[in-house]
Amino acid sequence: MSSLTMSVQITALHVLGILYLTGSSYGSELSVPVPISCGIRAADLPDSTQVVLCPANCTLWKLSVFGSGVYASVSSVCGAGVHRGIIDVSGGPLEIQRVAGRSNYLSSYAHGIQSQALSRWSASFTVARSISSPMEVSGQTTSTLPAPGTVKKTVKKAPKKPPAAENRSCQVDVALLLDSSYNIGQRRFNLQKNFIGRLAAMLKVGPDGPRVGVVQASETPRIEFYLGNYSMPKDVIFGLKDTSYIGGNTNTGKAILHTVRNFFNPEYGVRRGHPRVIVAFVDGWPSDNLEDAAVMARESGINVFVVSVAKPIPEEMGLVRDQDYTKKAVCKDNGFFTMTMPSWFSTNKFVKPLAQKLCSIDQLLCSKTCYNSVNLGFLIDGSSSVGDTNFRLVLSLISSIARNFDISDIGSRVGAIQFTYDQRLEFGFNEHTTKDDALRAIQNIPYMSGGTATGDAITYAVENLYVPRSMGMGKKYLIIVTDGQSYDDVRGPAIAAQRAGITVFTVGVAWAPMEDLRAMASEPKDTHTFFTREFTGLEQFEQPIVRGICRDFTEFN
Repeated sequence: MSSLTMSVQITALHVLGILYLTGSSYGSELSVPVPISCGIRAADLPDSTQVVLCPANCTLWKLSVFGSGVYASVSSVCGAGVHRGIIDVSGGPLEIQRVAGRSNYLSSYAHGIQSQALSRWSASFTVARSISSPMEVSGQTTSTLPAPGTVKKTVKKAPKKPPAAENRSCQVDVALLLDSSYNIGQRRFNLQKNFIGRLAAMLKVGPDGPRVGVVQASETPRIEFYLGNYSMPKDVIFGLKDTSYIGGNTNTGKAILHTVRNFFNPEYGVRRGHPRVIVAFVDGWPSDNLEDAAVMARESGINVFVVSVAKPIPEEMGLVRDQDYTKKAVCKDNGFFTMTMPSWFSTNKFVKPLAQKLCSIDQLLCSKTCYNSVNLGFLIDGSSSVGDTNFRLVLSLISSIARNFDISDIGSRVGAIQFTYDQRLEFGFNEHTTKDDALRAIQNIPYMSGGTATGDAITYAVENLYVPRSMGMGKKYLIIVTDGQSYDDVRGPAIAAQRAGITVFTVGVAWAPMEDLRAMASEPKDTHTFFTREFTGLEQFEQPIVRGICRDFTEFN
């Protein structure tokens, strides 16, 4: 067949497809696939079209495809089907599901199609194998009358169960790492997908409940869908149905590393301040090292669970690269972050226990990082010796410190007190629960002017700022900024504060006595005490103080 003849045929099919689609949009929904040309985009299709029929030889044409798994609506539908591996050179039917627009469509090469990246588009779609069989066209009519002598029975339809409400008490973001290696094989891979579908239903995933995404672990990791792609259990199951087996080595460590670096991104549905979890399913044993990837996950505040299926028998242990891989991979080796299933053929009884673990937020120890699990209190000297201009420099330091933390109603919190001889609670820990609001509140603190009574201010902070009903669950820190000699005792109140579980950092300027600064600071004094002669030198202390908070948090948490 000449290229000219093929071009004419494709063009004719494109025109006929458009006419067919336009006509069908005014009638009832058809049960047969709608024939389209290779270049038809999802945006060209009427919303009523759910199943299409792609012609053969679409791979011979240069097709525009944007995205991977989830495609921008300006993509060729048939091109997306080939890229996803649902149809091949012979063409065939595709089921289309329209989903919302998104940011950052990813490029990838698959099945002879190079998809392109796209920063943003208003509408998206996914493709799957068509599960409905086309109806045969017949010239005969079918009678709908009952046979003589028969009585038509009324069949009572069971009422449809309302969809299960999302579990709002379990707001976790979960990446499920499927084993897609040669170890598991196609049959057990499908059983694994069934287990994941039941887990999503048991979790009651939803926009304001648990969110799940899927990554395949094999020779090379592949993200199948992100947290923001599917918001209901049935949608997750739909996404799983479209997930095809890869094969290759069981590079679980490589998959964990890829997930830490590329999956947990706010643009892909990750929520700030919510616990982040990786559940790695391992059939047999991994081919690579998990320890380095697990360290990065823990440092990123991600809780790693390992579900081992069909663990190696004693005769196979010599083949296992690291026999302690489970202990090294999980968030904490305390038994909570591991689960063992004997095989994929008897998994029903493990669905609920795993779901309960994922929703036990208080036990997700690795979620609590120094950035999202602290209560930062600032004690600000507003005495006359500071002056309004220098007071603004103090507020700039405080803002820059606070900006490093994930401030939210379930994350880190910020509070501030200004003091002279008197004390004024500028705002408590529960008043500004977003970073923007907290930073704005800091910048809007008005200068008081007066004397200096730092000891009384520390006591006031312990009694009025660090109250359980207003704080988060995190550790308590107090950062004192002062420029002069206190007229009262500072040592006693500082010791009382530290006994109340508050870690104290002191920042002195100008005439602040080093003896008082060290007396108020927590141990070790050298890493909790800072001093500069000029207010313009305060900015240098931002990162040392932030690192000091994180070091203290890590060592004593």
